[in-house]
Amino acid sequence: MQQPYGSWPSPIDAALAAAHDGQPEWVGFVGDEVWWTEPRPAEGGRRALVRRTAEGAEESVLPAPWNVRSRVIEYGGRPWTGTVRDGAPLVVFANFADQRLYRWEPGGEPRPLTPVPPVDGGLRWAEPRVDLGRGEVWCVLEEFTGDGPDDVRRVLAAVPLDGSAADDRAAVRELLPERHRFVTGPRLSPDGRRAAWLAWDHPRMPWDGTELLVAEVGDDGALHTVRTVAGGPEESVAQAEWSADGALLYASDRSGWWNLYRDGDPLCPRDEEFAGPLWKLGLNWFAPLDNGLIAVVHGRGAAALGILDSESGEVVDAAGPWTEFGSSLAVHGERVVAVGAGPRTGPEVVELDTRIGRARAIGARHRDAVDPAYYPAPESRVFTGPGGREVHAHVYPPHHPGRTAPDGELPPYVVWAHGGPTGRVPCVLDLEIAYFTSRGIGVAEVNYGGSTGYGRAYRERLRGQWGVVDVEDCAAVALALAEEGTADRGRLAIRGGSAGGWTTAASLTGTDIYACGTIIYPVLDLATWGPGETHDFESRYLESLIGPLAEVPERYAERSPTTHADRLTAPFLLLQGLDDVICPPAQSERLLAGIEGRGVPHAYLTFEGEGHGFRRADTMVRALEAELSLYAQVFGLDPTPAVPKLELGT
Repeated sequence: MQQPYGSWPSPIDAALAAAHDGQPEWVGFVGDEVWWTEPRPAEGGRRALVRRTAEGAEESVLPAPWNVRSRVIEYGGRPWTGTVRDGAPLVVFANFADQRLYRWEPGGEPRPLTPVPPVDGGLRWAEPRVDLGRGEVWCVLEEFTGDGPDDVRRVLAAVPLDGSAADDRAAVRELLPERHRFVTGPRLSPDGRRAAWLAWDHPRMPWDGTELLVAEVGDDGALHTVRTVAGGPEESVAQAEWSADGALLYASDRSGWWNLYRDGDPLCPRDEEFAGPLWKLGLNWFAPLDNGLIAVVHGRGAAALGILDSESGEVVDAAGPWTEFGSSLAVHGERVVAVGAGPRTGPEVVELDTRIGRARAIGARHRDAVDPAYYPAPESRVFTGPGGREVHAHVYPPHHPGRTAPDGELPPYVVWAHGGPTGRVPCVLDLEIAYFTSRGIGVAEVNYGGSTGYGRAYRERLRGQWGVVDVEDCAAVALALAEEGTADRGRLAIRGGSAGGWTTAASLTGTDIYACGTIIYPVLDLATWGPGETHDFESRYLESLIGPLAEVPERYAERSPTTHADRLTAPFLLLQGLDDVICPPAQSERLLAGIEGRGVPHAYLTFEGEGHGFRRADTMVRALEAELSLYAQVFGLDPTPAVPKLELGT
């Protein structure tokens, strides 16, 4: 049946898309059991801790409102760990509401291990690891020392398991004096005599350069004789682990790609990535097995799960429908667990038995929410940007099993710019994308220059060029789709959140390609987005993306969408969480002040209780329906069924 693009009836509504938002994360073993965290959008966006029992059943370990999530560096870090003591699980986790560490054992209530901080959320913990021998939890401590976002210190710490620090900050043992601005959690060697961790300092981000540090562990549990064994200002070490025989394994990009090394020797030199950007403390892309093999997440672009033979350098990948694996995996004996997804399969917990080579979904299993005939059929493509440079993108054409467009009509397309900007968007099933494609609106996700997954040179294209290369690459994809007859040149839009919100706003103020755009919790004013207004982790990020403010102040003004608000004529939707400390509402409000009285059609929706990244089902429903309404009004679409009309003021 023929029906105009954008008016196709779809069973994928905003509530369904919201219910399937997010993915399992932080997989691990507690004894023989696999545990992980997963989102609960309908429960206020909390992260639940889930276990898979020996009988194969999945059960939530802690009831609401327990929320297993750390706020260290705001983006968080590994929030839980577990072991078995006296035949029963012993779990330590960070609770989002108060950021305290808690201890939990079956049959009891969680008991606090760390004190209530004098400043709300002023003591934060990540990457806990239980040391039963010492009766401690080794972890990263982030401690706020004042009222400003930069008044913070981070150290390696040991928290008593007996709860003696619950009312006594002095009972927390700091393993070392503060040495670096940022640290990851310590990894103990198999004999317990050495510890390894990563560290870096402003203005570097961890993908710019980190140091891999090793220290001796004294009989009293103190660290001493610290030395740097790898890394530096121009070398990013993304992860380090000890092998069973005491060798130090790490992922370094010294070759231009994050490859694996064993005591400094390359294990599998390839032009592909065996690690990624360290946006959260505790992300891991490899894990050594006791038999000398190494479980790896690797690839060029798409990331596969494989087993690396460290002697031969050969990698054998797991078979299955999963074409992308995330940065969380764990091993136990000869078992490997990770989080995998594909174009027709949402993220699920996957177990690989290395003895037989069999991989299967064991947790958070994908179940088709609707007839999969409504899912898009994406194509990963390489486009040509300015100067002939490659631009990677995933193109999701409109798709409906029972509808086609009238002859001669070209579909509207929305370019999606991912956040980060140091990151990458995978080609996997996303019901937010299907929400649009099943209605007859195409989507193109662009891994613009600066994205990870394609080597250091590709991601460094954005060095000093944020607001230029990302804007140009998104434009190149949009125009190429129009020129080849895939998209309607007059019905192109752009959308993105965080750094993608920046790219969206910069595209709307710097080009005339897009008819409208959706800007989500964005960076908009470079001169103020830095020390004092945003959080500490990214407060010097602009020194690499733009340049030092003291040296190129004019560049900060010239690139900022707030500076060029007078050029903004296309209708837009601006979405903002009121609790966002990374991209605070003040950023959005400056753009709105710049267009006041200029007659630009727009809507500004704010959400109480939401921070950087929407997690609540009602928020996601409102945001998605408002976005569709924007496109319907601008592109002349008639969605079926209708969505609440977004009121565009001027």
